Amino acid sequence: MTRSNFADDLTEALGEAIRHAKGEDTGAVSHEVSVEMVDVRAIRTSLGLSRPKFAERFGLDARTVQDWEQGRRRPDKAAQSYLKVIACNPDAVAGALAT
Repeated sequence: MTRSNFADDLTEALGEAIRHAKGEDTGAVSHEVSVEMVDVRAIRTSLGLSRPKFAERFGLDARTVQDWEQGRRRPDKAAQSYLKVIACNPDAVAGALAT
């Protein structure tokens, strides 16, 4: 059994990544995650929270929440995912942030 070092493993992985990017079959498995746009106002109002209270409870900027709700800005994918988690289990999110 031969022992490889980190540099060899990294070189091999980069080569595989380049082949994959060129469309060559490398046997790699890729996953695409799609996140549909969330309705920030609906999430907030379902929790019975004002904009400032919602922002405070979940560590968000109140002005950003307002911009999202009024359509001036759209949450990026990470924010959309976070908002979906808030919608599904707000108490768990608030509890995790409190620790």
